[in-house]
Amino acid sequence: MASKENNTPMAVFAITERGDKSYWTKIGVAFVNRDKSITAQLDAFPVSGKLQIRSEEKSEQR
Repeated sequence: MASKENNTPMAVFAITERGDKSYWTKIGVAFVNRDKSITAQLDAFPVSGKLQIRSEEKSEQR
């Protein structure tokens, strides 16, 4: 059986940098599979190609 940690969705963000500021836009969710691989479901694709995947708990603190 998978642990609770593996069932917890993670937030996927696109990071856009403009000047000295970074803007984070939530673009999807990710899950850790039983074999420790990660499945990400994206609603958008970042033009920069830069993604940040964080636990939902940490993303709520932003």
